[in-house]
Amino acid sequence: MASPRLAVAVATVILLCSVAAGDQDDKILRPWPPECSTANNYTDDSQYKKNLDKLLAALPAAAGDNGWFYGGAAGSGADEVFGHIMCYADYNATACLDCLSRAAAGITAVCPGSRSVRAMYDACVLRYSATPIPAAADLAVLYNVFLYFPEVPVTSEGVRAAWVPLMSELTGGAAASPLRLANGSTPYSSSQEMYGLAQCTRDLNASECARCVSSYVSRLGNTFPNNTGGVIKGTVATCATRWRSSTSPCRRRRCRQLQNRIVIGVSVSSISILIVISLSIWLLLWRWRRKEAKLHEETRAMEDEFERGTGPKRFRYGELAIATDNFSDSQKLGEGGFGSVYRGFLKEMNLHVAIKRVSKGSTQGRKEYASEVKIISRLRHRNLVQLIGWCHGRGELLLVYELMPNGSLDKHLYSADNRLSYKIVLEIASAVLYLHEEWEQCVLHRDIKPSNVMLDASFNAKLGDFGLARLIDHARGSYTTVPAGTLGYMDPECRSRGGATIQSDVYSFGVILLEIACGRSPAVVVDEAVIHLAWHVSDLHSQGRVLAAADPRLNGEFNAREMESVLVAGLWCTLDDRRRRPSIRQIVGLLRLELPLPRLPKRMPVATYKLPVGMNTDSSSLGTNSVSEISTSYYSLQRI
Repeated sequence: MASPRLAVAVATVILLCSVAAGDQDDKILRPWPPECSTANNYTDDSQYKKNLDKLLAALPAAAGDNGWFYGGAAGSGADEVFGHIMCYADYNATACLDCLSRAAAGITAVCPGSRSVRAMYDACVLRYSATPIPAAADLAVLYNVFLYFPEVPVTSEGVRAAWVPLMSELTGGAAASPLRLANGSTPYSSSQEMYGLAQCTRDLNASECARCVSSYVSRLGNTFPNNTGGVIKGTVATCATRWRSSTSPCRRRRCRQLQNRIVIGVSVSSISILIVISLSIWLLLWRWRRKEAKLHEETRAMEDEFERGTGPKRFRYGELAIATDNFSDSQKLGEGGFGSVYRGFLKEMNLHVAIKRVSKGSTQGRKEYASEVKIISRLRHRNLVQLIGWCHGRGELLLVYELMPNGSLDKHLYSADNRLSYKIVLEIASAVLYLHEEWEQCVLHRDIKPSNVMLDASFNAKLGDFGLARLIDHARGSYTTVPAGTLGYMDPECRSRGGATIQSDVYSFGVILLEIACGRSPAVVVDEAVIHLAWHVSDLHSQGRVLAAADPRLNGEFNAREMESVLVAGLWCTLDDRRRRPSIRQIVGLLRLELPLPRLPKRMPVATYKLPVGMNTDSSSLGTNSVSEISTSYYSLQRI
């Protein structure tokens, strides 16, 4: 229980700070620690600044005519400004008007040049943004203060028995009210009542308002277990709750008056409140980090290493939610084993992006997220997908990439309008060469396959998805681990022994070369049995007919020298004996037609897998699941 002497002492210190600050410019009402954007700041002569001034000048009067809340916009196009302003219902009209009239000067003085600002004052809240303000509850808490009234006896049981039903009633009341506001009282003892108030910004719908207030109410028991009063407000003030006990009965008429005024026991100025709020923020951050450490120890361990990266930036969750229309299904580009990918637009950067959202609770997904950021954030190559940024907050793991408008390579391999060209294999080879030999460490990708090769607007190929990648020293050459990769593209020796090597990456790249040249999946059906594509091409090569393996959809219209180099390079990469496989530099030389074709050994006989009854025997039309099933059986039968 808080001591009355302590409460008086705190009030005295705050009052002295208020007096000391009283001589400052009384026209500027400075907010509590605001959130000011720093990217793409506006200048004093910009159109954005003119629109902002127009909006800030209009908001106070509009709010006064609209029940103390108003949301609006000024300008159009890239310079349009969105904003809203609201008074807290526990302040009277005089305090509200004073806050409205001076808030604009304060927000521009504290955040000069910022295109987006969130600011909270004692009596009102003001926010503006270069993008539409989402009508969604923000559950983060900026400000909570316990209040102690010495004339009111306190017990934990008594407090809980009073505020639990009261706050439950106010939650529904605020959500149901057109003003998003509710107040009321409930008996605390035979001679006492507890009064409460709940309020949301009026742009929230009923469900979002209820979610916001409920979140705050759920924290009351731990935050204020033995206090006769308290206040909780959010970082963007989408809602607020406040309550106190009183020694005299609260008549209905007085309750209606208290809708606009609650006595909180201590009067503070905007300067003095910084002291209390700073301590509150520090305590909140400490508690939040402690909770995060328990729930997401792996994520917390990543953070310091991520921050040392020089390229990708850290995004706030809210930024990415806005960019993807709150991760709506209409923005979804695809879904994988460990998460989904969404199209987004970062307005401040004027950039279209692809945002990968890792599935919650996926341990492997979290590991891949860490690997992705640690490795790809340090790589720079024109044929690698660029990582723009990352975010881990609110239990979410998000990766932001440059958007590749033409999707992944596998979407085009078997399409009727196949626009793939010879340069694509050169670009993929260039990316692998950089990973293996040209960076400071050797990077084993471990999952080279068509779905991880992305195509930009000009059909330039870029290798992505480094979730399984590992770093090794150039002299080491291998990485001992459990088998990882995709059946059909995984080196059989890697599958049996679990050791990833440069040669296992080369094997996967070789399968891609054969798949592009042949227009077939890795699982090839021959006489109602299935073998790997490499064995099919090898058989034709041994007969001196390797060009017969070329994609039949080309109708023979291809450069024979280039086609032969791709097919032979694919066979060379997929040799059974790792020691006889080439380096990626040798493959690049062969594909650039700088090296002669190698003499390849004949393959040993291979086991075949009988197709299930009724399965389509056209390998080019096999679905992903069928290929996976065939590949699994093929590898289980093949002698390695």
